[in-house]
Amino acid sequence: MKRGPKPSGKAMTAAQRQARYRAAHADGTPRWRYCRPADRRSMAQRWHDAVGELLNLQYAYRSWLDSLPQNAAWSDTAGALRAICDLDLSDLNSVEPPRGFGRDT
Repeated sequence: MKRGPKPSGKAMTAAQRQARYRAAHADGTPRWRYCRPADRRSMAQRWHDAVGELLNLQYAYRSWLDSLPQNAAWSDTAGALRAICDLDLSDLNSVEPPRGFGRDT
């Protein structure tokens, strides 16, 4: 994405803004701007999704640790994987977040 000149600290006139716009669009290619879709999930659903993702990642890291070769069993990578696998995420899975003032359904 091309950027225009840095702001000078003074407000631009209408003619300057128009000149900047025309210079930015001189090549004729259309400019697309996308808005992120709004996250319509409730906070409780977002919590459950995040905990599920953490459990999936921990499972993937455990399988990675199990498949490490014997000569890498005590490497820094194996230590980091072991630390992740030793985390007890079952408590997170059992937590039910509070409902928020009638907004969570």
